[in-house]
Amino acid sequence: MAKDSQSRFLYLENVYKNYGEKCILDNIDLAVSQGELCTLVGPSGCGKSTLFRLILGQEYPTFGDIFIDGKPAGFPNLDRGIVYQKYSLFPHLSVLDNVLLGKKLVTGLWGWRKNKREILTEALVFLEKVKLIEHRGKYPQELSGGMQQRVAIIQALIMKPKILLMDEPFGALDPGTREHLQIFLLELWKEFKMTIFFVTHDLEEAVFLGTRVLVLSPYYSDGRGKNTNRGSRIVKDHLLVPNITSTKVKESAEFGKLIQDIRREGFDPAYLQHVTEFDLSHPDSFQTLTEIEKNI
Repeated sequence: MAKDSQSRFLYLENVYKNYGEKCILDNIDLAVSQGELCTLVGPSGCGKSTLFRLILGQEYPTFGDIFIDGKPAGFPNLDRGIVYQKYSLFPHLSVLDNVLLGKKLVTGLWGWRKNKREILTEALVFLEKVKLIEHRGKYPQELSGGMQQRVAIIQALIMKPKILLMDEPFGALDPGTREHLQIFLLELWKEFKMTIFFVTHDLEEAVFLGTRVLVLSPYYSDGRGKNTNRGSRIVKDHLLVPNITSTKVKESAEFGKLIQDIRREGFDPAYLQHVTEFDLSHPDSFQTLTEIEKNI
């Protein structure tokens, strides 16, 4: 067991994932401290969702280790909350009942009867925080897309997961609602000191939200030669400072330049960085390269 698997909250070392003979993820190394908000971007088909499922526990790596809070990731459990792009709400349940459902299932009939008042109070506090208390009796189809996604987020948060996994959670929303929910998520992240792993196809969203942005890409080179069955790697791991109060930072030249750098380094098939030249400037970033891979 790697030493940092105990000192880092989320830890992946030398992780590979193959489907048949095709390599999807190629030697993924990642160390994430508790309380970070990691955003993951990359070109379509690069393996973002595959990496998400590995961390969630829906799939297992072909090779390598994944630890969460010092323990092997294993199967999905309550330590991992999930928010998807498609709202995870039950249409026949009210907003309040959707939020309460997870608690009811976990505590069972006796636990629910015993702790009903306490759990109900907690749910109402969450709804108050996200400004949905007046809508607690409504059904999902009576809410806007942004409101439904706020319900989905607190549906996950009330279970107190150690890490919140979000897969394109704002992808189906209009730009204005999307920006509003970006600020909303940052406020929740700051208040609850959550660890978040956030997958998105939107580069602007990734750079605005994250404490670090991870770029997953199949476009790189190494010493294994041109005909190697390569999978995607983390080609960029960049430290960020999220802005919780305003989206005006998106208009700055520095913000725009970082997006251009990400687009070039991760999305341009003609720009093949060597593995030894990746921008892995985040203090926790590391690589486990073989001697052959290091060759120019």
